[in-house]
Amino acid sequence: MCVCVCESYFSSVEQRSATHTCPSVSFMASDPSPEQPQRQQPSMWEENFDTENHGVGRKRDYSPVSWSEYFEMMDDVVVGTAESKDVFRVYKSGVDGPLLVLLHGGGHSALSWAVFTAAMTSRVTCRVLAMDLRGHGVTQVRHSEDLSTLTMSRDVANVVRATYGEIPPPIILVGHSMGGAIAVHAASGSLLPSVVGLVVIDVVEGSAMDVLHSMQNFLRGRPKSFKTIDHAIEWSVKSGQIRNLESAKVSMVGQVRRREGEEGDTAEQVSPVGECVAEGNEEFYDLNYATDKAESAASEVSLSDAETLSSYCWRIDLSKAEKYWDGWFRGISNLFLSCNVPKLLLLAGIDRLDRDLTIGQMQGKFMMQVLPPCGHAVHEDTPDKVADALASFMIRHKFAEARSETKSSSYPFMR
Repeated sequence: MCVCVCESYFSSVEQRSATHTCPSVSFMASDPSPEQPQRQQPSMWEENFDTENHGVGRKRDYSPVSWSEYFEMMDDVVVGTAESKDVFRVYKSGVDGPLLVLLHGGGHSALSWAVFTAAMTSRVTCRVLAMDLRGHGVTQVRHSEDLSTLTMSRDVANVVRATYGEIPPPIILVGHSMGGAIAVHAASGSLLPSVVGLVVIDVVEGSAMDVLHSMQNFLRGRPKSFKTIDHAIEWSVKSGQIRNLESAKVSMVGQVRRREGEEGDTAEQVSPVGECVAEGNEEFYDLNYATDKAESAASEVSLSDAETLSSYCWRIDLSKAEKYWDGWFRGISNLFLSCNVPKLLLLAGIDRLDRDLTIGQMQGKFMMQVLPPCGHAVHEDTPDKVADALASFMIRHKFAEARSETKSSSYPFMR
């Protein structure tokens, strides 16, 4: 769930109202998945949206899916000494080709890249490393509350070095929303000398800065907890936060955590438990309605009753990171343009470039593609289209070769 930043959501509301080998604990993809929670009836605050099987007498399957369906390996990468170490959860695929370092948006986790990773590795020969940023997913770090761009950019560089050594393969940094901002800062700061490309997904400085004042209200409008993880998945799809059920079933596992028995689960104790974090670009999910709904629910059920009913809550409360929001996005347009590597900007639905990016785009300083109507979680909603765009970008700049089985007119820049 990406609080950072919900440009697509807020613009839609406005439109409606105005018309690396490393010390690690590794798991291969063949490892058995944990037992899935038993399904229950929807809790009181869930929206009654229509679904594909509405009226057909067949309930949709919202049960979670394991990371191993999409990634080849999961590692816990240790950075630092035994006395002062940080442990970052990463998911990897591929053994040859350039390295795609995937950085998720605020409130999300590396699992948001799962479906995209499968699509990407089927198109071009490449390696993928998707990491849970500090304070997110199941990454365990000291000072997890420090979400500054400098700290998170250094985290990315440290994880890559710990995984691939001092001379890693050619790197293409790919970031979504907050992750896009971190990718820009990491690239511009020369923290990773082997960076050869930069891809930013659905984050523009101008529109991001415009909506920061509304973020706290937006966060408060989200459900605080869920009865089961199935319900969290169902909510994410029905609310439009993730418009692709396949992605939601693996992605939401990294966004919520079990409330019961968490004291015994050391892998779940680092990230601060949040009340409500989500990306907010759903075209039909009105902010005022969400807030009214939350207030109405609170008036109908006592706190103790709600806690009894709900077993899952958000892994991180980004509302407590408000002091970092401005630093994530301010100045990223010029930083993006100043990065001396090929660049690609992918936007959801509409072209909303700010002045600096508009001038840069006219001067041919970066490639841009506006994808068909989709939510802010572009790489989750339309993973194949994003994979096609990135594959074309990589082939055009000779970063990678298309897999023989996928060589076709799909990639117009192939030689």
